[in-house]
Amino acid sequence: MTTTPAPIRCLIVDDEPLAHQVLSQFIGQTPGLTLSGKCRNAMEAYEHLAQQPVDLMFLDIEMPLVTGLHFLKSLQQPPKTIFTTAYREYAYEGFELDVVDYLLKPFSYERFMKAISRLPPTQPVPLTDAETGKYLLVKERQGLLKVPHGDVVYVEGCKDYVKITTATKTYLLHQTMKEMAEVLGGAFLRVHRSFIVAAAHIKMLQPDNVLLQDNTLIPIGNSYRAELLAYFRK
Repeated sequence: MTTTPAPIRCLIVDDEPLAHQVLSQFIGQTPGLTLSGKCRNAMEAYEHLAQQPVDLMFLDIEMPLVTGLHFLKSLQQPPKTIFTTAYREYAYEGFELDVVDYLLKPFSYERFMKAISRLPPTQPVPLTDAETGKYLLVKERQGLLKVPHGDVVYVEGCKDYVKITTATKTYLLHQTMKEMAEVLGGAFLRVHRSFIVAAAHIKMLQPDNVLLQDNTLIPIGNSYRAELLAYFRK
C-alpha cells in the first residue's frame, strides 16, 4: 500500500473580504493545502472548529468583539496558526503564543510560502486500492485511453492544454494546471507554474532544477521552491 501526505486543512478567520480573497487564492494555488472554511469573526470560528477541526488557521488579530489574540488564547487545543495582520506591534505576543509565523498585510505569495514552509511535516496517510487505481482519460483516435496516475512522470502546461509525459509516450489533455494538480493529488508536486512532477520520479534537487530518474531537468519556480524543499525535509 502506498502513502501520500494528507492535505493541510486551512481555516481563514478575518473580518476583511479582501483578506479572504487573497488567502483563498494563495491556498488554492498551493499543492498540499485545502480550504476548509472562511469565518468573519471569532464566534463563527468557534462554531466551525467545533464541527470540523482544521490543521492550520490564518488568523487576523484586530477583529470586532473578540480579537484574534483572545480567541487563540481561549482554545484548549488550537490548530497551528499563522497571524495575518496590518499591525506590527502584536508580533512579540504572537510568537509568545507559539504561532507558526506572523504575516504583515499586504503580503506576497512568496512571503505566504515562506510561512507555509515553517509548518511541521504532516504524516502521510495510506491510499486505498481504489485511489492507487486512479487514472486519467485522454482522447485517442480509437477512443478514450486510461492512463494510470502511476505511469505519469510529469505534466507540462501548454496554453489551454497540458502535456502528460509517461516513460513511453506523451498525451495532450484539455485541462488547466490547477485542475491537474487537484486531480493527481499529493503524490505529485507542483514545482513550477508550468510543471507538475511525480515525487517518486525525482532523483535530485538542484539549485534551480529538479533532476528526474531519466535525467530530465525540470525548472523550479521561485514560488514553489519553499514547499518543494519542505516536502523533502520530512
